Amino acid sequence: SQPCWSEYLTTRIEQNMVVNCTCPISECCAQPTTAFIYSIVSSEEIIEKYEKALLRRYVECCSNLTWCTNPQGCDQILLKDGLGYGAACSKCSWISCFNCSFPEAHYPASCSHMSHMTCAKCSHGFCWRCLKPWRPNHKDYYNCSAMVSKAAWQEKRFQDYNERCTFHHHAREFATSLRNSISSIREMPKIRNLTFVLDACKVLEQARKVLAYSCVYSYYNQDTESMDIVEQQAESLELLTNTL
Repeated sequence: SQPCWSEYLTTRIEQNMVVNCTCPISECCAQPTTAFIYSIVSSEEIIEKYEKALLRRYVECCSNLTWCTNPQGCDQILLKDGLGYGAACSKCSWISCFNCSFPEAHYPASCSHMSHMTCAKCSHGFCWRCLKPWRPNHKDYYNCSAMVSKAAWQEKRFQDYNERCTFHHHAREFATSLRNSISSIREMPKIRNLTFVLDACKVLEQARKVLAYSCVYSYYNQDTESMDIVEQQAESLELLTNTL
């Protein structure tokens, strides 16, 4: 009967299980069509949830589509094809990384840097996502035998870079908060144009972001010949950013 179908479909939609659902009769594998669901379910709210479920399924099935990864929330669908670094979401301006699962673009740090973690005691490398060894031939995984002095140096080095990275992320949050405050003041009457201040805050946010991920890049590339230049450039950028 229609009331039974309506209750059944409404429950499946609310539980996010409507896609590919079948007839409630165990022997029947028939799937209700979209037209059938529209004819049975009358609630606009439930229909809206159903359409969102269809959209999510469509995006999941398309390898060249993805949702914006802005942690603050954004329902924009992005086309991955042809988008390189620097391509921002047209709705919230968030810049995503399409090559790994990290939620934002992390230049100059590579994708491997964002998942490669190192034990402060024995320098064992592992992936923070799956916890598997970064180098499969590593031995004595749980029985570290490194020298204490080396382990202490490695831990100190990690703490230094981690503190710098954390500082720049917090400074970036401050710049964002400042920009939001100025945006609200800007709406008040008799306040002169504050566009140049808003632009400065946006530059601050971008600079702090680059500085934060430069710490990650430097930590994993300390022994390369080009690191002196990278460190000098990062130091120069940090001085100018602090001045701004």
